[in-house]
Amino acid sequence: MGCFGFCKENDAYTTADKGIFMQTNPNGGNTSYHGRHTAVTVPRHINLQPISVPSITVDELRSLTDNFGTKTFVGEGAYGKVYRATLKNGREVAIKKLDSSKQPDQEFLSQVSIVSRLKHENVVELVNYCVDGPLRALAYEYAPNGSLHDILHGRKGVKGAEPGQVLSWAERVKIAVGAARGLEYLHEKAEVHIVHRYIKSSNILPIRGRRCKDC
Repeated sequence: MGCFGFCKENDAYTTADKGIFMQTNPNGGNTSYHGRHTAVTVPRHINLQPISVPSITVDELRSLTDNFGTKTFVGEGAYGKVYRATLKNGREVAIKKLDSSKQPDQEFLSQVSIVSRLKHENVVELVNYCVDGPLRALAYEYAPNGSLHDILHGRKGVKGAEPGQVLSWAERVKIAVGAARGLEYLHEKAEVHIVHRYIKSSNILPIRGRRCKDC
């Protein structure tokens, strides 16, 4: 699927070689939430639960994104375009409209079910999903501060971008511990274990107070 890719390995799910979720150029108008398009093969002994996040209609998506227009467009990943939107409850989200795929709906929804149950303060959260004929979309919480890469080296993909403010040692430790806790949750504590395999600075999103989330 567009943001999370898994393959079975020793009764766990191992994310494909691009990580469970990637964000490149995440600041300002250049956000791109994307991941490797890899289908989930669900082991028979895992009983999939209902999707734990609400669906969103195509009409709502079109309204929120100005009909997927340029005003809300913030970036493009390997498998879809991303739009910044504000839900009716005031929450900002990054909506990824996935490119067309031959993946069966049930397989896609099985992946959404797994991803929707990832609930941890240090893991980026799925907020909504949409499946309507050929259209598929995923809405994730929006990370306005960019990635750790942007802070250390300047905004990724922007020529001449300057690094952010130098992090204090306390901030560095807080970010490192938060990233480690997110990985611990994915690897060992999530309902279905997920191995990230692609952790790097552009997949770590510092947010308020330098608390961070793995993506």
